[in-house]
Amino acid sequence: MRSTISGKTERGATLVEFAIGATVFFTVMFAIVEFGRMLYVHNALSDAARRGARYAVVNTEANKENVKKMAVYGNTNGGTQQPLVDHLTTDNVAVTYSAAPNNFGVNKGTVTVQIQNYDFNFSIPLVGGKLRMPKYSTTLTGENAGVVIP
Repeated sequence: MRSTISGKTERGATLVEFAIGATVFFTVMFAIVEFGRMLYVHNALSDAARRGARYAVVNTEANKENVKKMAVYGNTNGGTQQPLVDHLTTDNVAVTYSAAPNNFGVNKGTVTVQIQNYDFNFSIPLVGGKLRMPKYSTTLTGENAGVVIP
């Protein structure tokens, strides 16, 4: 039985209402998923800066390239595996020692590891785009730099 308003049928009205409702629902669902992914990347980049700085203050062989590899790959082999965060490269990592490398040691100087210029790529269908993430910086004081204190 067809319902009529002013003599016209309402055929297809349910389909239109479903299309509108589904569009809103899926838009919200994609937004929630993308926000969760962005929060994960935010935390992972913050952790990468911390990991690189920590490596620099406890290892004598911590030259800038090894620190960058530790921040990006989680080890100093680098390049032989996937980065811990998609599209993160050693070019995104800046390492700064406050003391000359041969003077860096126990309570001598600091090291700053900064993740910068990282673009988060949205994967929302038909929208896409990039968002430049903020700089992530960790500064630590020289702890032992591999020196065993008697």
